[in-house]
Amino acid sequence: MTDIIDPALVPKVTLATGDKMPIIGMGTFGSDHADPELVASCVGIALELGYRLFDCASVYGNEDLIGVELERALKNGVAERSELFVMSKVWNDSHKRVVESCKKSLHDLRLDYLDAYFIHWPFPNWHAPHCDINSRSPDAHPYIHEEFMETWAQMETLVKEGLVRNPGISNVTIPKLKLILRDAKIKPVLNEMELHPSFQQPELYKYTVENGMQPVGYCPVGSPNRPARDMAPDDVVDTAMPVIVEIAKAHNVHPAVVCLKWSAQRGTVPIPFSTKRANLASNLRAVTEDPLTDEEMAAIAASDKNCRFIKGHVFLWEGAEDWYDLWDVDGVIPGWKK
Repeated sequence: MTDIIDPALVPKVTLATGDKMPIIGMGTFGSDHADPELVASCVGIALELGYRLFDCASVYGNEDLIGVELERALKNGVAERSELFVMSKVWNDSHKRVVESCKKSLHDLRLDYLDAYFIHWPFPNWHAPHCDINSRSPDAHPYIHEEFMETWAQMETLVKEGLVRNPGISNVTIPKLKLILRDAKIKPVLNEMELHPSFQQPELYKYTVENGMQPVGYCPVGSPNRPARDMAPDDVVDTAMPVIVEIAKAHNVHPAVVCLKWSAQRGTVPIPFSTKRANLASNLRAVTEDPLTDEEMAAIAASDKNCRFIKGHVFLWEGAEDWYDLWDVDGVIPGWKK
């Protein structure tokens, strides 16, 4: 039995622009356990298996190598450019140089346009690679809406110039999103956020969908290999949640597959990462067969633990109370400036 999935069998969602997007993709953040060469080789394997959606970012430090794999697949007839949905993100240190950053990603990825481009975080708070949880940049500050909209205006320029088809936001909250939607001339089409069974973000999810944006979910199976600075003793392990384990046994699949089925059936586009061919194949197959029942979907929805993994300590500013300040937990943007 082949492990290759016909890309035509992978369901697609229709974005506000009319573009079609596969319901599952491959993430390319290798964290601290997969070097750029390994991640790129996995992209090559994923293309062969039938993946057509890839979630990239300049800060991941591997787009140049991923570009080699994309170019090879296109030249060898593994995929057509029209089939691919390639996403990237502008990093925090380039909020004033969005167009330049995008063109660098396009050059590295060996593409003429990006299907989606995100502002990775809603503030320019930068941190050094592999820093520890206590790292603080002296230039870091709370969200400043006017500053963000200057960055967003550059995103709009990319759309007008045909370099980006679908602009997106990431790691925002409802208070920030309300301001962005109020002032954007070209509205965000996608919203990438942390989404998994133990952290479902129902209010933000609902607000995203109601405002015509497609949710994209990172850490969809709980990101067990996330950086150590993003781990806490009381974190939930999604694949060990009783409801997930029970459903996995009923379907005779790994619990990670249940997480992905739940995500896709909910309407999210999950972007799991793996370095193993067998896992890449099972992740893709998860959305093409044996769906969860309505009762199983409801049971998972009722098991939300509100357990955020990517807390973002390294993006805090001097004087911030704690990581909750990044996420406007009380519905108010700390240190808010127009």
